[in-house]
Amino acid sequence: MFAVGFFGTYAYEHGSWKTLSEGELPPLDEPSLWIDIHDSDITSVVYAPVGPGSGVAYLGLTPRTYFENPNASDPTDVLREAAGLAAWWALHNSGDVAAKQAELLEFLASDENPDDFEWNEDEDVDAIDDGEVFVEVKTQRFLAALGLPVPYDLS
Repeated sequence: MFAVGFFGTYAYEHGSWKTLSEGELPPLDEPSLWIDIHDSDITSVVYAPVGPGSGVAYLGLTPRTYFENPNASDPTDVLREAAGLAAWWALHNSGDVAAKQAELLEFLASDENPDDFEWNEDEDVDAIDDGEVFVEVKTQRFLAALGLPVPYDLS
Protein backbone atom coordinates (compact mmCIF):
# COMPACT_ATOMS: atom_id res chain seq x y z
CA MET A 1 0.00 0.00 0.00
CA PHE A 2 1.28 3.44 -0.92
CA ALA A 3 0.46 6.31 1.41
CA VAL A 4 0.30 9.88 0.21
CA GLY A 5 0.18 13.10 2.13
CA PHE A 6 -2.67 15.55 2.57
CA PHE A 7 -3.74 17.84 -0.28
CA GLY A 8 -6.25 20.68 0.06
CA THR A 9 -6.98 24.15 -1.32
CA TYR A 10 -9.07 26.73 0.53
CA ALA A 11 -10.02 30.40 0.19
CA TYR A 12 -10.99 32.68 3.08
CA GLU A 13 -13.06 35.71 2.16
CA HIS A 14 -16.13 37.43 3.61
CA GLY A 15 -15.44 35.73 6.95
CA SER A 16 -15.62 32.10 5.85
CA TRP A 17 -13.72 29.34 4.06
CA LYS A 18 -14.49 27.80 0.69
CA THR A 19 -13.01 24.47 -0.38
CA LEU A 20 -11.56 24.69 -3.88
CA SER A 21 -10.17 22.27 -6.44
CA GLU A 22 -6.49 21.47 -5.93
CA GLY A 23 -4.39 24.49 -6.87
CA GLU A 24 -7.42 26.58 -7.94
CA LEU A 25 -6.87 30.30 -7.28
CA PRO A 26 -9.95 32.27 -8.37
CA PRO A 27 -10.18 36.04 -8.07
CA LEU A 28 -10.99 36.83 -4.43
CA ASP A 29 -12.40 39.94 -2.78
CA GLU A 30 -9.94 41.62 -0.43
CA PRO A 31 -9.11 40.99 2.31
CA SER A 32 -8.61 37.34 1.48
CA LEU A 33 -6.35 34.44 2.28
CA TRP A 34 -5.77 31.40 0.08
CA ILE A 35 -4.00 28.25 1.25
CA ASP A 36 -2.90 25.27 -0.80
CA ILE A 37 -1.51 22.24 1.02
CA HIS A 38 0.69 19.96 -1.08
CA ASP A 39 1.47 16.42 0.08
CA SER A 40 1.67 17.35 3.80
CA ASP A 41 4.96 19.16 3.06
CA ILE A 42 4.16 22.61 1.65
CA THR A 43 1.43 25.10 2.42
CA SER A 44 1.37 28.00 -0.01
CA VAL A 45 -0.28 31.07 1.51
CA VAL A 46 -1.49 33.87 -0.75
CA TYR A 47 -2.88 36.92 1.00
CA ALA A 48 -4.33 40.24 -0.10
CA PRO A 49 -3.93 43.05 0.40
CA VAL A 50 -0.21 42.40 0.55
CA GLY A 51 0.87 45.38 2.68
CA PRO A 52 4.67 45.34 2.97
CA GLY A 53 4.84 41.67 1.89
CA SER A 54 4.85 40.10 -1.56
CA GLY A 55 1.53 38.37 -0.92
CA VAL A 56 3.00 34.84 -0.98
CA ALA A 57 4.43 32.88 1.95
CA TYR A 58 5.09 29.21 2.68
CA LEU A 59 4.74 26.91 5.67
CA GLY A 60 6.70 23.66 5.95
CA LEU A 61 9.03 23.76 2.96
CA THR A 62 9.25 26.21 0.08
CA PRO A 63 8.73 24.83 -3.44
CA ARG A 64 12.38 25.66 -4.21
CA THR A 65 13.48 23.40 -1.34
CA TYR A 66 10.89 20.64 -1.78
CA PHE A 67 11.43 20.20 -5.50
CA GLU A 68 15.18 20.96 -5.27
CA ASN A 69 14.66 23.47 -8.06
CA PRO A 70 15.45 27.19 -7.71
CA ASN A 71 12.86 27.94 -10.43
CA ALA A 72 9.99 26.27 -8.52
CA SER A 73 9.19 29.53 -6.70
CA ASP A 74 10.56 33.00 -6.15
CA PRO A 75 13.17 33.37 -3.39
CA THR A 76 11.54 33.67 0.02
CA ASP A 77 11.96 36.63 2.38
CA VAL A 78 10.35 35.47 5.62
CA LEU A 79 10.80 38.81 7.40
CA ARG A 80 8.97 40.61 4.61
CA GLU A 81 6.17 38.04 4.54
CA ALA A 82 5.77 38.10 8.33
CA ALA A 83 5.37 41.88 8.09
CA GLY A 84 2.83 41.50 5.28
CA LEU A 85 0.84 38.85 7.14
CA ALA A 86 0.89 40.91 10.36
CA ALA A 87 -0.45 43.89 8.40
CA TRP A 88 -3.15 41.60 6.96
CA TRP A 89 -3.98 40.41 10.50
CA ALA A 90 -4.24 44.05 11.66
CA LEU A 91 -7.06 44.64 9.15
CA HIS A 92 -9.26 42.36 11.27
CA ASN A 93 -7.75 42.72 14.74
CA SER A 94 -6.35 45.26 17.14
CA GLY A 95 -3.19 44.59 19.06
CA ASP A 96 0.57 44.65 18.86
CA VAL A 97 1.41 44.24 15.16
CA ALA A 98 5.14 43.83 15.87
CA ALA A 99 4.43 41.01 18.33
CA LYS A 100 2.10 39.36 15.80
CA GLN A 101 4.81 39.67 13.14
CA ALA A 102 7.30 37.90 15.44
CA GLU A 103 4.74 35.18 16.18
CA LEU A 104 3.93 34.59 12.50
CA LEU A 105 7.61 34.53 11.56
CA GLU A 106 7.97 31.29 13.53
CA PHE A 107 5.58 29.53 11.12
CA LEU A 108 7.16 30.63 7.84
CA ALA A 109 9.43 28.49 5.69
CA SER A 110 12.62 29.88 4.23
CA ASP A 111 14.58 28.51 1.30
CA GLU A 112 16.98 25.78 2.39
CA ASN A 113 19.56 23.65 0.65
CA PRO A 114 18.21 20.07 0.67
CA ASP A 115 21.80 18.81 0.80
CA ASP A 116 22.04 20.32 4.29
CA PHE A 117 19.28 18.08 5.67
CA GLU A 118 20.56 15.38 7.96
CA TRP A 119 18.72 12.46 9.51
CA ASN A 120 19.60 11.90 13.13
CA GLU A 121 19.09 8.17 13.66
CA ASP A 122 19.26 8.67 17.43
CA GLU A 123 16.33 11.10 17.43
CA ASP A 124 13.16 9.82 19.07
CA VAL A 125 10.63 10.19 16.26
CA ASP A 126 7.79 10.03 18.78
CA ALA A 127 9.16 13.19 20.39
CA ILE A 128 8.98 15.24 17.16
CA ASP A 129 6.11 17.73 17.17
CA ASP A 130 3.41 16.84 14.62
CA GLY A 131 3.62 20.40 13.27
CA GLU A 132 7.18 19.71 12.15
CA VAL A 133 6.10 16.56 10.30
CA PHE A 134 2.67 17.38 8.88
CA VAL A 135 2.26 20.83 7.37
CA GLU A 136 -1.51 20.62 7.80
CA VAL A 137 -0.95 20.67 11.60
CA LYS A 138 1.33 23.69 11.24
CA THR A 139 -1.33 25.29 9.03
CA GLN A 140 -3.99 24.82 11.73
CA ARG A 141 -1.72 26.56 14.24
CA PHE A 142 -0.87 29.33 11.77
CA LEU A 143 -4.56 30.02 11.14
CA ALA A 144 -5.19 30.10 14.90
CA ALA A 145 -2.37 32.66 15.24
CA LEU A 146 -4.16 34.77 12.61
CA GLY A 147 -7.38 34.44 14.63
CA LEU A 148 -9.11 32.54 11.83
CA PRO A 149 -11.28 29.46 11.98
CA VAL A 150 -9.85 26.28 10.48
CA PRO A 151 -11.38 24.88 7.27
CA TYR A 152 -13.54 21.85 8.00
CA ASP A 153 -11.21 19.39 6.22
CA LEU A 154 -8.32 20.50 8.46
CA SER A 155 -10.16 20.33 11.78
